[in-house]
Order: sequence, then structure tokens, then C-alpha cells
Amino acid sequence: MKPEEQQETSFAETALTLGGKSADEARRTGAIDTADDQVEKLFQPQYQTANSPAHRAVWDRGIPVELFESAPQNTPPEIRQVMDDSLEVVRGFKKDKAITDEKGKIRDEVLKGLGEAGYWGLLVDKKYGGSSTPFRSFAPFLTEMAMVDPTLAGLASVHGCIGAVDPVSTFGNEEQKQRYLPKLASGERLSAFALTEPCAGSDLTALRTTATLDGDHYVLNGEKLFITNVVPGRTIGVVCLIDEVPNVLVVDLPPEENEQFQLRKYGIWALKHTYNQGIIFNNLRVPKENLLNPGKGTGLTIAYHGLNLGRISLCANAAGTMRLMMASMIPWVHFRETYGEPISKRELVQRRLGKLAGMIVASDALVAWCSTLIDAGYRGEMECIIAKIFGSESQKTAAIELFMKTHGGRSFLHGHMFGDNVHEYLAPCIYEGEGEMLGMAFFKSLVKKHGTQFFEPIGKALHAAGIKKPNPFNPAHAWALKGALAPYAGWMMKEYMGGKPRPQFPQMPDNLKAHAQWAADHLQDMPLKISGTMRKHQLKLADRQCRMSYLSQNVQDLMTILCTALYAAKQDNETVRAAADIACRDLKRGILLTRPSDRYFRRVTEVGAMVAEGNFPGVGVPPDEIMMRYDK
Repeated sequence: MKPEEQQETSFAETALTLGGKSADEARRTGAIDTADDQVEKLFQPQYQTANSPAHRAVWDRGIPVELFESAPQNTPPEIRQVMDDSLEVVRGFKKDKAITDEKGKIRDEVLKGLGEAGYWGLLVDKKYGGSSTPFRSFAPFLTEMAMVDPTLAGLASVHGCIGAVDPVSTFGNEEQKQRYLPKLASGERLSAFALTEPCAGSDLTALRTTATLDGDHYVLNGEKLFITNVVPGRTIGVVCLIDEVPNVLVVDLPPEENEQFQLRKYGIWALKHTYNQGIIFNNLRVPKENLLNPGKGTGLTIAYHGLNLGRISLCANAAGTMRLMMASMIPWVHFRETYGEPISKRELVQRRLGKLAGMIVASDALVAWCSTLIDAGYRGEMECIIAKIFGSESQKTAAIELFMKTHGGRSFLHGHMFGDNVHEYLAPCIYEGEGEMLGMAFFKSLVKKHGTQFFEPIGKALHAAGIKKPNPFNPAHAWALKGALAPYAGWMMKEYMGGKPRPQFPQMPDNLKAHAQWAADHLQDMPLKISGTMRKHQLKLADRQCRMSYLSQNVQDLMTILCTALYAAKQDNETVRAAADIACRDLKRGILLTRPSDRYFRRVTEVGAMVAEGNFPGVGVPPDEIMMRYDK
């Protein structure tokens, strides 16, 4: 890292210092914020966060509607063939009930068969033996794979997005790419990414794993925790401290445990079909040429880069998993009768199916939107956070409130899809970043430019004048702030007095257009609400996590409404468009905190009835067995 980069003070560190936080907390938070700044520099200015659709929809005068529309999914035939072959491999093992071994883990034969089909190389460049798959094709394909086996869909993301493939592809030199990517593409070396530690989860400044240069090797010491897809013989990226600076070493794990490398095994309910273990390094020697050099930034820069892809993939996996729930519910609601009538005719059950369809369509929309932005060159940080939070929370709600309650007590039988997989359904709320913590990161990115431009000068002026609680009616305070306040006052005047242009939407059904317009109007109202919160709490804003979380979620939901309405307007299937209407209504009601109307109940039950009759596309998977059948 260049000396001048080390001396830069980030927005977060400045704000916390001025707000009276300890030097240690300000420094630690600033280190994370600096890593985020360094990731920004990897992208062209027009694709950075301040110019992203999410940021512009709030702070620009007018909504960039075209940036909320997803591109068509045009998958090249040769890539589609790899995808189809991969699906057939998994379907074959599933038909033979041979996907997992006696330990309940994915069989090596399945992983090898997928390697031969080209599955592990989908995101690797053709130059190195992969397929160079556009993310707009890769992400929705994970939804297809999740409908066959969600664990294998997740492993594609672990390997290709947050595992070694993305770090080496993006930050590796040519020699490193030649050495690693062909084996990663073929599946000869599957991968993982080792970031989390016993003391370092959301606080990545608490990393303790170190690597010390000794001749031609780094000597690696420390412990990693909750690492998915790690077994002996894998190739992993390890975030470690070198001279107290985070870096990433690509590590070929030994073929078996030894004195320098052990696995910490523990009981864990989630991710049960793959290995999630801890790693202990004890003087493990790693060739120095395995160090990745991000150019600008540190190892945290590398870690942050791949997380966005993993968050889209998580939402895509959720869309497939929720389709599995739907496929299980449909035959059951026709089979199960109460008082002489199948429950498919009951409003409560129809409402569940209607809501489920809405969450699936909204997840599809977010996956299509985010992957379109990634392929276009955007960083996509804020948009991918929206997808991750919505997908994981929807899957949780679908599992508990819709799937479980529809199947009733049978949900807890051994062998039932819910009872056997409940932790799988809940885990995404934590992995890839816990939802509320990510919502805070979303808010920080949303306000960063506005805060740097207007509030940081005010904070510095207050600090210089020794004013802790400013009073605008105090002449001394007003005089101290006269220079710093002028730009902000000008911005406020434009917001209050200047009209904003109405967005130009493409041709859309009236109900979806109304949702999009409502979301656009409320997004354009957000600057005054957000800035008002910043003004009210000023340097204490960092301690107002609940308020930040509330505003963050409102903005995320408004963008999900806009994205979902635009996506569904392009779909030919009437049930999809109707389900999108339900999703938008549910999100809108959550923002407004209003009760559902009778019109809403009529609409959601109509959609549920359509789903029950098999009119929802993409659910053509064999349902799980109805357990404890009875003679009618």
C-alpha cells in the first residue's frame, strides 16, 4: 500500500472521531470503510456506488428507470449445454438416491461428474478451461440447480463467487491464473474462502491469523471458523495479516491433516450436506508466489469483491428453494380435506400460495436486475445487498409461515422436506452477512457521499469551535458554522423548492405501472427524510442503529417494488404478473404500516388459486412424498 493511501482518513473514521468514539473503534471502523473505498477504485467512475441505480434513485433529481430494468437472458448454446449436462448429472444421482454418502455429505462421484460436465468452470474464462458464463446466465441457472439440489447450487457459488475462482480471476497475475484456474475449472481442485475467525465475524478488523515471510515461503498461523466446502486437498483463499495488513494467500491444503494443518470439526445443523468446518494453521508453509496483489487495497478489498456475486447467488438459490416448497404444497392442498372440501379451496391456504408466488417473482426480478448490472460493469454493492436480504428473509418467511403451516404436524416427521431442512432455510439470513448488519452497510453506502459533501465539513467546524450541541439560534454557533452550512442550505432549498421530473416508464400493465410510480415517488422523497435524520442525530448517528435500519429497509423495499414491477411487465405469464402485483402490495403495506384491504384479500386468494391449479411457471419438479397418507 502506498504511504499516501495509508494516511487517508475515511468518512466513517472521521465521523466517529468527531462523534467522540474511542480512537480504537474509529480506527477499526475506518479500516473497513477504507477497504470499501479501495474496492470502489477497481471500477470505472460511472459504475461506482455513487453512480449506481440504487444511489441515483434516491439522490438524483429523477429516477433512472432504464437502470432498474433487467437485460434478457441470452445464454450461448455451448454454455446452455454445460448447464443442461450438469442438471442431468445431478438428476441421475438423485433418481438413484445417491447424491449423498453414508455421512449425509455430497458424494465425491457427484462432484466429479459435475466437473466432467463443466459445472465448476462456468465462471472461469475460456482461456483457462472454463465457459466465460455471463452472470446474467449463471445466476438464474442456480435457481434451476436449486430446484434439483440446493446444496449443489450453493457450492457453485462457494466455488465460483466467494471461493478461489473470483479472487484469482480478478486479482491474480498471469502466472497464478495459469497455475490455478484450469484445475479450478475442471473441479480437480474445488475451493473455499477462509475469512471468518472465532473473534472476527462482522468485525473483520479483529483478524488474528498471520503469515510471516521466511525465505521463499509464508508461515501461516491461526484459526478460521465456519468455512464451507473445506476438506483436505482443496484450494482456498485465506485472509491473513502480513505485517499487520490484511492480505490473501491462495493455499493448496495438504491431502490429509498433519501437524501444520488440522480441521476443527463441530456439530452444525445448517449446510448439512457439505462440509462446514474450522481450520487450524500451525506453521503451515505457503509459497510466497501464492500471495494475491490487489494493486490498490488489501486483502479485505479482495474479500469484499466476491461477496456481491455470492449475494446474488444466494437470492437465486432462494428462488429455487421456494419453488421446491411450492411444488410440495400444491399436491398436498389438493389431497388434504377439511369438512369435505380440499384445503386448496380455503382462503388462508390460497393466500399462502399467492404470497409465496409473489416472493418468488420478486426474487427472480432481483436476480435478473443485479446480474444485469454486474455484467454491465457496475460494482452492484447496494443492489446485491437488497437481493441477499430479500431472498434470505423471503425463504425464511416462506418456510415458517407458509410451507410449515400448510403441511401442519407432518412438517416435523422424519423425512419431511421442512423438518429435515429447516436450518437450511434459515441459514441464509446469517451467511453472506447477517441481514440487519448488511442493511446498516447499505445505509452507510447510501449516505456516504451526502455525508462527506455536507455533514463532514459541518462536523469539522463544530469540532474546531468546541461545540458539542449546536444551537442554530446561538449567534456564536451560527457564526462558527456560516461557511460550512451554506452549501447544505443551498441543497435543502433545491429539495424543497425544485420540482422533480416524472419518470418515463415503458409500456406496462396499469397495476404494475402504478406500483412502479408509487415507488419512484417515494424514493424521490427519501433525500429529505434521510438528510433530516442525519441532521437530527448528527455525530451520534452511528449509535442510532434502529433508525438507520428502518430507513434502510424502506429504501430497499421501494427499490424491490420498482424492480419487480418492471420485471413482471415483460413476462407473458398472467400468474407471474399477478404474483408480482401481490409482492408489490405486500411491500407497500409494510412501508405504510397499513392493514390489508378486502380487495387485497380477493386478489391474493385469486393468485393462490391460480398457483394451486398449476399455472405458475418453473415448478416442474417432482413433489416430495405426501407422508402418512390416509384413505379418504
